Amino acid sequence: MHIITRKRIVDFANKYPNCSSALDSWYRILRYSTVSNFSELRAIFPSADQVEGLTVFNIGGNKARLIAAIHYNTQRLYIRHILTHSEYDKNKWKKE
Repeated sequence: MHIITRKRIVDFANKYPNCSSALDSWYRILRYSTVSNFSELRAIFPSADQVEGLTVFNIGGNKARLIAAIHYNTQRLYIRHILTHSEYDKNKWKKE
């Protein structure tokens, strides 16, 4: 799957180094995966959820949340936000 954009992962990992390895692992797994639908994605990431048309991944034992728009037909994943758990709970990302 083509992940757009890795820069958000790098920026978040630089700010929160304790999530760096978990984000890198998530990236490597999805980059080399072909996923046709949400059910197949859940087989790889059981904690993934769909929220308001976006997919939310728990990263690093729930230390961070990665919010993405996934287009299965084109195999593209657009990273919308990467937030700490407390930032995610404020729900401000839903208004953007």
